[in-house]
Amino acid sequence: MKQKIGNVQSVQRAMTLLKLLAASDEGRRVSDLAKESELAVSTAHRLLTTLEDENFAYFDPERTLWHVGRAAYSVGSAYVQKYNFVTPALPYLRKLRDETRETANLGILDGEQIVTISQVESREIVRAISPTGGRVPAFCSGMGKAILATWCDGQIERFALQAGFHPMTPRSHRNLETLMTEIRHIREVGYAVDDEEHASGLRCVAGVVLSRAGDAVCAISVSALSSRLSGERINEVGVRIKGMAQSLTDTLSGAA
Repeated sequence: MKQKIGNVQSVQRAMTLLKLLAASDEGRRVSDLAKESELAVSTAHRLLTTLEDENFAYFDPERTLWHVGRAAYSVGSAYVQKYNFVTPALPYLRKLRDETRETANLGILDGEQIVTISQVESREIVRAISPTGGRVPAFCSGMGKAILATWCDGQIERFALQAGFHPMTPRSHRNLETLMTEIRHIREVGYAVDDEEHASGLRCVAGVVLSRAGDAVCAISVSALSSRLSGERINEVGVRIKGMAQSLTDTLSGAA
């Protein structure tokens, strides 16, 4: 783990551990956390106990696993609440979930990744879930591509040069040529598709939400198992997403 000049090393290390905990639903062993963060086990344990003292981490003694703590949730909630589009988006996400019977998501572009900041889960027993707070490279995400499609070609090319391509499955983009071909298609149809580019067996259809000035604010999407989101249904859901994104855009701009 490299330290940037001027950073407080212990804080940086603690934040690394907190991010690893936040990315795990099942909890993590201190030995695994130490290995991934390139820390000694004793150092990782000392930092974790400090985080636990402040309720940012929680230790389950029965399973000897560490989890993210409730204080982290409070901080994350405050982050979400500062975006004035989260609360207005919830009725649209619920409507998408009810109409499609699949999980509806709200995401923003944070640096080079899409972050899911709100979600309404499908009621199906077997459902596709990329958890709230999860991060995905923009080029592997339907929401990411929907946002990027609003940019000019030069901006996308510079972004790609800076971010690079980080394929997550055999279907992920690996070069600018294939990406730009898809970007042109997204602009034509008005919605984007993650065709098993983030996770095999999972598809996502996304639309972009714009500000009054016409800039991309966020994106909404429907994610589902590929077996339930294929062929004609992709277009059907895409049209629905496009309309819902426009309705949310109108709401945020005061036009609705």
